Amino acid sequence: MSEFFALALGCGTRNRNEEWLETWYPAPVLHPDDALLNAVREHLDYEGGNVVLELSHRQVGQLARDWRKADHEDQAAWAVAFQESRRPVVLTLLEGDADPVSTPEAYLKLQLISHRLVRPHDTRLQGIFPLLPNVAWTSEGAVDLDELPERQLLARLEGRVLEVNSVDKFPRMTDYVVPSGVRIANTARVRLGAYIGEGTTVMHEGFVNFNAGTEGPGMIEGRISAGVMVGRGSDIGGGASTMGTLSGGGNIIISVGEDCLLGANSGLGIPLGDRCTLEAGLYLTSGTKVKVLDENGETVDTVKARELAGQNDLLFRRNSLTGAVECVTNKAAVTLNEELHKHN
Repeated sequence: MSEFFALALGCGTRNRNEEWLETWYPAPVLHPDDALLNAVREHLDYEGGNVVLELSHRQVGQLARDWRKADHEDQAAWAVAFQESRRPVVLTLLEGDADPVSTPEAYLKLQLISHRLVRPHDTRLQGIFPLLPNVAWTSEGAVDLDELPERQLLARLEGRVLEVNSVDKFPRMTDYVVPSGVRIANTARVRLGAYIGEGTTVMHEGFVNFNAGTEGPGMIEGRISAGVMVGRGSDIGGGASTMGTLSGGGNIIISVGEDCLLGANSGLGIPLGDRCTLEAGLYLTSGTKVKVLDENGETVDTVKARELAGQNDLLFRRNSLTGAVECVTNKAAVTLNEELHKHN
């Protein structure tokens, strides 16, 4: 019998048509044990599968009592808190890691990544976009776009201003999850579903998309596109960009190895190995013609950049006289400034 994938208790927002806009799960559980699941089976008549169950206050209380008896104090405490919720309370159960088919399932998958319970690419997200409604993210939470003018009017009549921070399918990660040991200068630039590893600094112009992120520690001053994972000790320089699966990378999974540097305003379209450097201003795509130089600076071969994908200790640069892209052994591996990356 395969291991149960995930369980999460949360609350969410629906519009007037009873359609889900979002769901928050403060403490999702990956691979829950029988003690958690047995209470669900007993009180909710759960018989298996991937389901979203809306709970009454009585059912939430029953789960809280049984989970406490089973020494799951943390989950019991959240259940007690949700008994006072004015928002719909849901229990999302994912028996297997299948593609999400509902908004609460999609939100659970994204939060599993941001809670660092699963890594990018380690859970199925196919078909997620139609499940994420485009909503107004406001100072009062998610608001259906058709209902926004009325909500703004009501706020004004009450002497308030309903601030609209963005209109998007994805909310800010930090409105749902704040991982330990990180610095994020502009929280609007890190989407829910990002994986931000311990010791990561995301500067004001840094951006991290969903299903992407960093192992940490690292300095992110550029763009980490969807699907891209950056290894330990690597820096993404100011204005630098990684080509994700949604921005032209196709089915190629772009990644950055450990102790790498993407110089300012550079671009990456191939997977990098460890201890690699991409010169500032150089955009390297898989089809870029690269001259491979030996230790004496002599050209030994000319290849497409994709043939160097994943190799370690490489420096990619542009010859300032000829404009040719060159690759040499990187003899000065990046060493991060330890003081700069401290978060305490």
